[in-house]
Amino acid sequence: MTTCRLAKVTHGYEYESYDIPRLSGRSLFVFIALSISRIEMASTMLSLASSLSFHDTHKGKIKLASLERSNLFLNTESAGRVSMVAAVKTSRFDGVTMAPPDPILGVSEAFKASTNPMKLNLGVGAYRTEELQPYVLNVVKKAENLMLERGENKEYLPIEGLAAFNKATAELLFGADNRVIKEQKVATVQGLSGTGSLRLAAAFIERYFPGAKALISSPTWGNHKNIFNDAGVPWSEYRYYDPKTVGLDFEGMIADIKAAPEGSFILLHGCAHNPTGIDPTPEQWEKIADVIQEKNHIPFFDVAYQGFASGSLDADAASVRLFVARGMELLVAQSYSKNLGLYAERIGAINVVLTSSDTAARVKSQLKRLARPMYSNPPIHGAKIVANIVGDPTLFGEWKAEMEMMAGRIKNVRQKLYDSLCTKDKSGKDWSFILKQIGMFSFTGLNTTQTENMTKKWHVFMTKDGRISLAGLNLAKCEYLSDAIIDSYHNVNRAICGLRRTDTWLGGQGYLGLCGQGGPPPKKKKKHHRQHWETVVSFGAKPWNR
Repeated sequence: MTTCRLAKVTHGYEYESYDIPRLSGRSLFVFIALSISRIEMASTMLSLASSLSFHDTHKGKIKLASLERSNLFLNTESAGRVSMVAAVKTSRFDGVTMAPPDPILGVSEAFKASTNPMKLNLGVGAYRTEELQPYVLNVVKKAENLMLERGENKEYLPIEGLAAFNKATAELLFGADNRVIKEQKVATVQGLSGTGSLRLAAAFIERYFPGAKALISSPTWGNHKNIFNDAGVPWSEYRYYDPKTVGLDFEGMIADIKAAPEGSFILLHGCAHNPTGIDPTPEQWEKIADVIQEKNHIPFFDVAYQGFASGSLDADAASVRLFVARGMELLVAQSYSKNLGLYAERIGAINVVLTSSDTAARVKSQLKRLARPMYSNPPIHGAKIVANIVGDPTLFGEWKAEMEMMAGRIKNVRQKLYDSLCTKDKSGKDWSFILKQIGMFSFTGLNTTQTENMTKKWHVFMTKDGRISLAGLNLAKCEYLSDAIIDSYHNVNRAICGLRRTDTWLGGQGYLGLCGQGGPPPKKKKKHHRQHWETVVSFGAKPWNR
């Protein structure tokens, strides 16, 4: 045997030892190069193996004079043994761990890998046609053609974005005749769709309201937590979904908002709550506004579905306009991913309504200051599409008609799914919650085990919390989906129990669903309990009470 010894020489390198069989000539060098994959000069060894001259001598000795000159091998020994000292450089980034896969994008990847003809992708919130194909709005194509005809350039936008877009988006949200628009009390900055706009606002909160807490609904869109975490804004949850009524836990919501520290930022979904599809009634919105005013909180709206939820731009903005009419200062993040189908254009805005135009100007200047080191300035293409559509009465009318068409298709699918469930399910379960929900999502109430059955047995790809995107469903597959839901709901262990939440780990009251085989929950409150609140609780479950 020939020993290849890799001994430690300097910091930043690792060394290893190998025993290799007696080889001669070029074979020896090829073996070493292939065996020591971590040596950074392995490629050099291979090239040397093909160019160096080897001289075999008696008793199996190998002359390596040429390689010794190259410093690849620092030592040679006779009697068939070769001692080699070589350095293996380690990475300064070895401490970086693998991030977990994105729960929604991972669903799409699994869907693509499936070959089953009945497969359904109900994970991603993106509109599909009745043929389940991506849809580019006709009005968007017309707006893009106008841009080509005009020969518009691709110069940098100002930090705050395209002026025509900022004007159009604020007027769409608040109403062109709203006094806050006329009195210039709104600071509007174009953002990178809804996510980027939320992130910019979170950075603003962290800088100018240090220590202020954000309250988010339980459950909520998963990225809300990531955004506040990365911005360094502490957050807690307020109760929202009630599994017993399959609706809004309005009393719990109000109690938690009241209990929040004065001056907290209350994150509200303007319409089509994600993931539940459950919205407060107009009367409930009034009460929510009352409590927020009483506690001197600051409303922070996330409006991702204006016009897409009900088919009406004005109806879907009613909650925001209610708060503005009361003279409240507030923040609103907007997105045009859904209502214009501009998913990849990353077009949205952050709006801050203030009490004076002077304050609005100062707030806008600081939003720009925060945006500059983040992304310098926003993209132009999507902004011009929105500005061209809203600024042209004909195109604007066509857009509203297409929004009504998209919202109408989802409503038809929702109705068909409800009808199919009622016809097929003989248990007497009330499925009417599906019709009470609004927008592209429906919260099915299936827990993690049941959603796994949906995917493994029925090839229905969805998120683990039981949310399905009705935008990815068509009328033809409603009955198939009904069969999958009924089977998963009734025939798969629901694994539900309840646990009263405590201040230290969920900050309030209410029940927590835990994985298990039913029965009372464990006495110890483990870290994973919090995660299961959003992923395990199912509709109609009768929680254990402690």
